Amino acid sequence: MGAFFGTISKTECGADLFYGTDYNSHLGTRRAGMATFDENRGFLRGIHSLENGYFRNRFEDELDKFTGKAGIGAISDTDAQPMLVNSHLGRFALVTVARINNAEALARKLLDDGMYLTEFSSGKINITELVSLLIVRGRTFVEGIENVFREVKGSCSMLLLTEDGIIAARDAWGRTPIAVGVKEGAMAVSSESTAFANLGYKTCSFVGPGEIIRLRADGMEQLRKPNPRKQVCSFLWIYYGFPTSSYDGQNVEHSRFLCGKAMASKDDVEVDCACGIPDSGIGMAVGYAAGRNVTYMRTIAKYTPTWSRSFMPSSQTTRNLVAKMKLIDNEEMLAGKKVLFCDDSIVRGTQLRDNAREIHESGAKEVHMRIGCPPLVFGCPFLNFSASKTELELITRRIIREFEGDSNKNVEKYTDSSTPEYSRMVSEIARQLDLDSLKFSTLEDLVESIGLPREDLCLHCFDGSSAFTLEEQND
Repeated sequence: MGAFFGTISKTECGADLFYGTDYNSHLGTRRAGMATFDENRGFLRGIHSLENGYFRNRFEDELDKFTGKAGIGAISDTDAQPMLVNSHLGRFALVTVARINNAEALARKLLDDGMYLTEFSSGKINITELVSLLIVRGRTFVEGIENVFREVKGSCSMLLLTEDGIIAARDAWGRTPIAVGVKEGAMAVSSESTAFANLGYKTCSFVGPGEIIRLRADGMEQLRKPNPRKQVCSFLWIYYGFPTSSYDGQNVEHSRFLCGKAMASKDDVEVDCACGIPDSGIGMAVGYAAGRNVTYMRTIAKYTPTWSRSFMPSSQTTRNLVAKMKLIDNEEMLAGKKVLFCDDSIVRGTQLRDNAREIHESGAKEVHMRIGCPPLVFGCPFLNFSASKTELELITRRIIREFEGDSNKNVEKYTDSSTPEYSRMVSEIARQLDLDSLKFSTLEDLVESIGLPREDLCLHCFDGSSAFTLEEQND
């Protein structure tokens, strides 16, 4: 998915930039970079791969080189960034969190207009460079960023480090968040508000959809008012978000707790304990245990000292291996028990199938699963949500194809929890994954647990309801 952090201070900002960017590391997998502006030395930049390491050990030894009072950093799932640009608007560094579905068409248009592309990542267009070219076509930074909002199909949030402060712009539909933090003599912006606490910042606001702000060390200036509508990615609360973060004022862990409690209120299965699949299933399991008045137990533990995140390695085979190796069953606590597990979602089903088999082999009498979101039926056209190439990688679509002969037939019936088709699909998922029972959160309970109005959330991957914005976003 990707994330960024920026800070501007009346004193040296290097330490805050380093740790603030690091606190966003769980949102990206491939590359990381930082850039600072020093009035004497100009723009300073460093970029490293994360595919065989972590942000901290990549940048720690060279932290002293990032001098200056303002800087931005990025954790990226896609291209190398920050980009350094010298243009008629002045010099600036740029980082983005973006998915641009029409990148090829935009590149051709820019090339036809006499512009050129210089940086490539694995033979693909560098999205951040593409955004920079759209920006410099404007007469001002605001006009240039509005070019991005107008031209991009998908989503794009960004930070610009200029010689006169940091400009932050949230995606036109607000799909990805930007929190603003303040402390004496400094301001910061971050994809994750959790980056602020240990650095002494307090969250003071959230950038609105399409809003553009400029930060200086002594305050914030609004350059463009927010758009009236937004579609924030609901998966931030379900899976991506760090527990202590809040997006648009709604806390991640509180949302997961409420989601679990809501599922518990409608459940009647008899179990000995509730457990969370680490990490994102834990908050939901605590809520479920509280709602059913059953014991919460850690029957599975996550071993983190040497195993990376399961989505970090580039190949699916390696990701599956990492996912398996880092979770360790506690056989003494599983033996003979009827155990209910909570997890964030089911995508392909491969990892959960392995988990269920191993839990049975560890002696569990029954294995029940509760999922924090509705079944995933549609791929995400707005964010780099997963490495899936086609919707047939979703277990739901494979089952629909098995039942209907066509993975696209009667899809709307399988997204409606009140239909026989939905019930049949869920039963088949449970059978394939060797679960004694399986239930998904309803859309209504998910929306209520997040705490934002339904119309402010993107729920496309569950029911396709945000598809209209692919056309409307550029009107």
